[in-house]
Amino acid sequence: MTQRWFSTFLGLASLFAFSLAALPSHAQSPVQPKAPMYTYVANWQIPRAHWSEVPATEAADKGIMDKAVADGTLMGYGDDEVLVHSADAETHDDWWSSSSMAGLLKVLAQLYASGNVSSPALDAATKHWDAIFVTRYYNVHPGSYKSAYSYISFYQLKSDAPVDAIDTLSQNIIAPILEKLFADGTLIEYEIDEDSIQTSPPGTFAIVSLCANADGVDKVNAAVQEAIKAQPLLIPAWNSVTKMAPHHDELLFSEGTYK
Repeated sequence: MTQRWFSTFLGLASLFAFSLAALPSHAQSPVQPKAPMYTYVANWQIPRAHWSEVPATEAADKGIMDKAVADGTLMGYGDDEVLVHSADAETHDDWWSSSSMAGLLKVLAQLYASGNVSSPALDAATKHWDAIFVTRYYNVHPGSYKSAYSYISFYQLKSDAPVDAIDTLSQNIIAPILEKLFADGTLIEYEIDEDSIQTSPPGTFAIVSLCANADGVDKVNAAVQEAIKAQPLLIPAWNSVTKMAPHHDELLFSEGTYK
């Protein structure tokens, strides 16, 4: 969520003992963690000449994914097209989520057995990498969606941040704001992710907002700005536990299904 989340959440969270304790009495109630949701993300850097072939690749997986959602193996699945490109990053991704690592790996095995891991578009990819994330702070509206927008902001904690820093940020600051946007229909889904299989630097976390339409991106920004205005002590708090340099964002055009 590029500078939007960065400039606004720049102040969100913890001189923990001081800033959170100093929040006004009308601040939103903490959001409690849920049972974990795991997500497998397959990232692809595909040459532009092959972009038109990507939908056929995604369609080939749909039968496997729909069956896995129907029988409870998966909580959801989808795919994304990157809208703001960088030289060394992905252009497309596919993902699926489950309440267990076993669910993710069961579907991965089915994809390999089907032969769907090979296609003209995927074979043309110049780079490919995978990640597995876990979140305990999330919410979803069931059903299928198209033409949505995913805004993802990646951050990294400082080495001396408290061990519960991500939980404290999520419960007291990030998730309460996103829950309000989720409740009014601005968001289809949100999650606050950490690596389940460590492939990013330690302390990395991601804020994911799946907006129902393009207007949602501005509504998220406005909600965060409002929170900052109401709770100015959060600004130095975020700086006290997060690094500035590793921060980066992704804006994606998204479709998918949640159970």
